[in-house]
Amino acid sequence: MAESGRGRVMTDAAARGLDIEIVERPAADSLESAARLLGLEPAGIVKSLVVRRHDGDYIFVLVPGDRQISWAKLRALVGVNKLSLPHEDLALVATGYARGTITPLGSTTAWPVYADERMRGTRVAMGAGEHGYSAFVDADALIEAYGATVADITDALKPRS
Repeated sequence: MAESGRGRVMTDAAARGLDIEIVERPAADSLESAARLLGLEPAGIVKSLVVRRHDGDYIFVLVPGDRQISWAKLRALVGVNKLSLPHEDLALVATGYARGTITPLGSTTAWPVYADERMRGTRVAMGAGEHGYSAFVDADALIEAYGATVADITDALKPRS
């Protein structure tokens, strides 16, 4: 029987020496409501986005919940002219996780990780490989465990219209 998404997260974290805590949480209809349910500010939730490079490979981009990817900054850092968010089917194939549960922890492929510098020095919640769960982890330990490239790769969220 295949290991659950949560199980893959825990197995990978243990192999990397990462101390994580997985908590069950009620379904949330937005990042803001998920943050409230976890007793966090939106910045305390890190969105793990899988981004497609122009050559068909992928990268993980870790973005604080109150921020969004700055495509210009990320393209310059990665050294490519084109990056995009793949369709959810491709994201599932690339990581083994459904959208909303994606995390580098336990991904079926260990894509390079890029993290926004604002994560440093914090304990964050992120996807835990399954809907209804969040994984808490020390951001600096996560960055180190993945050899993540850390830089200013985000902009403030634009207000919803």
